[in-house]
Amino acid sequence: MQATFHWLRIETFCYATEKEDLVAQTFTDLVGTDEYQTEISESEHGNQMLILQQMVTKQKEMDALFARLGADLLQKYIEDLENRIDDDCVFYTRLDKQKAVCGQYSVAHHGDVISITGKVASNPAKKEVAIRNMTQFLEKVIQNLQQ
Repeated sequence: MQATFHWLRIETFCYATEKEDLVAQTFTDLVGTDEYQTEISESEHGNQMLILQQMVTKQKEMDALFARLGADLLQKYIEDLENRIDDDCVFYTRLDKQKAVCGQYSVAHHGDVISITGKVASNPAKKEVAIRNMTQFLEKVIQNLQQ
């Protein structure tokens, strides 16, 4: 099986007003490991913030990450891939971080997010091919969840 993505990046910010251990645990639960990169930065208001980031390159980890999102959300992605994959075959989604803290994954409609970005493997590198490959991947994950 060919890898679904060339690379997959998961990223979130932990602001000074948030509980760092809670955000870190939420991130760990999503990515499946506590071995991710952190970087201290400064917010636009001058407050310190922590950037949590994980790069995923192994197919098994990609499968597990998307399985954690649940079949309902993956089905929504299938229906919206035209808007979630750009002309460079990059998939984008933003999860609601506050709902994720509660163990619920849903698409965010605001700025407090966990972002997932990945370069979809497609040959030739065309949006239509990337959409087809991503659809097959998501359908496979959903099928595995339902077994």
